[in-house]
Amino acid sequence: MKKIRLSFLAALLGFAVMAGAQSPPIQDMQEVTPEIAEERAEQEKAKAEVPDIKVGKLYFTPIPALAANPAFGFVYGMAASGSIFLGDPTTTKMSNALMTATYTTKNQLMLVMRGNVYTNQNNWLLQGDYRFFDSSQPTFGLGTGADGNTLMPGVSPFGDDELYEGEGMEFNFYRAHQTALRQVKPSFYLGGGIHYDRFSNIDDNLLDIENGVYTNHYVYSMKHGFDPTGYSLVGASATALYDTRDNMANPYTGRFANISYKYNADFLGSDQSSSTLWMEYRDYFSVNKEVPRNVIAFWTYANVTTHGNLPYMLMPATAWDQMGRSGRGYAQGRWRGDDMFYAELEYRFRLPLLAKNPDFLGGVVFANTTSASARDADVKLFDNWAHAFGVGLRIQIQKATRTNLGIDYAWDHNGNGALYLNLTEYF
Repeated sequence: MKKIRLSFLAALLGFAVMAGAQSPPIQDMQEVTPEIAEERAEQEKAKAEVPDIKVGKLYFTPIPALAANPAFGFVYGMAASGSIFLGDPTTTKMSNALMTATYTTKNQLMLVMRGNVYTNQNNWLLQGDYRFFDSSQPTFGLGTGADGNTLMPGVSPFGDDELYEGEGMEFNFYRAHQTALRQVKPSFYLGGGIHYDRFSNIDDNLLDIENGVYTNHYVYSMKHGFDPTGYSLVGASATALYDTRDNMANPYTGRFANISYKYNADFLGSDQSSSTLWMEYRDYFSVNKEVPRNVIAFWTYANVTTHGNLPYMLMPATAWDQMGRSGRGYAQGRWRGDDMFYAELEYRFRLPLLAKNPDFLGGVVFANTTSASARDADVKLFDNWAHAFGVGLRIQIQKATRTNLGIDYAWDHNGNGALYLNLTEYF
């Protein structure tokens, strides 16, 4: 266990370059306003509900990763969630990291490490997202079309079955995103980050130029001046974030809002200059004071291209958000466009089937909707929608941090189903 703790702390250092130098607690320099007093009261209540939380103790949860997903087939490997408090839990939020190493029946290798680190007194929030994929996935054109698919002008007409299954692509993908946000008021953070994304060795499976067969990816790339075999997006961001959630892994109360403007500059390494605006909001409503776990959770975001053109595979797409959680019911990248709007509603509840441990089991029901634009095909945001819904089981595997193993089954608008397995809640 000592080696595991040291490895996890080393990973946290990778997210938290500035975490070593603690500055004076912000709250100690401020008047104790009603808002601060309320936040502290909520934190005291949360600590009282879980009295065994200790500062600096690693809550590490490794599990085998076994799942099925429309884009990946059968997935197997290892997943681990690690949580730790870097300060007094009454004044410091829980830091959390999720690491996965998986392989699939479609010969896809995926290594992912993502996390959020709160330093003592919540003075700094450091967010990291690091990935390597030797992978493949189908693409389906841009926008949410009225018939379910939107083709780029000039794309060869594939058969209906081929189109629904997508235009297969193989690629290598590299990501390194790191942000550092400073708390300027209780629960309110300002800061920025650096973001690197690279697709290389792209093999567009259905592309056959000699016989006049063109894919959406190829036509878009050629029209907008991108190399269809690989491209990079490198940018800097400015971010404002508000977060009063009582727990990162499984919130019972609070809300989360995030707005981030990212400029992708050619002088930093982007193939072309462009910019995007990310706007996100989450809220959690308790429906039973006696059972805090019974919660209605709401999540929505908009991801807008504000100028220029993005490389095809780096355009806004379902399950390509930071945590890869949007669009349950659809394959990763099933909906993609210049701009995207997404919303999801989930009811989470306790299943008190075990008298000695009534919180061990839980359930969820959820529904989501997506709209994406395709400017080249004159499809506007909100013109069309794609819906999905599902149910899930929750198994509490770490009481101190409320970490759940989630097993969900979701159906898309055509009634096709998919199984999802996850550590921590989806949002």
